[in-house]
Amino acid sequence: MLRRLRAWLDRALSPRAPAPPGLAGLDAPGAGPPEEAPEPPGDDDVVVMPIEDAIDLHTFAPRDVASVVEEYLHEAQLRGFREVRVIHGRGKGVQRRVVRAVLSRHPAVDGFRDAPASRGGWGATVVWLKPAGGGLSP
Repeated sequence: MLRRLRAWLDRALSPRAPAPPGLAGLDAPGAGPPEEAPEPPGDDDVVVMPIEDAIDLHTFAPRDVASVVEEYLHEAQLRGFREVRVIHGRGKGVQRRVVRAVLSRHPAVDGFRDAPASRGGWGATVVWLKPAGGGLSP
């Protein structure tokens, strides 16, 4: 999922191709049609998100949560994070159970527990990661 997110953002931020011959003067202010903004991502489009020490799952569809967490943990470990926080929300506990199932079998995870109250309480899980190369297969 994060790979698809990354590819979409790469497309959206990539430099535009030069204008075809005969349209070169349209770059002047007020000339030519305005640039089109990239389309928002659809169900299968990729959106790149920065890898930080926490991820908030509220922005993802429930069906994508497991794959997002798996990819996030892999990328966070590669970037050298040793502790991250997964924000799943309190609700009925469905996403929390999905997250905990992923954490219990993910090779990058050294351990996890509920976040302290100041960092989300039982609406978030603090995860300790193994050092990169310490058990994560390519």
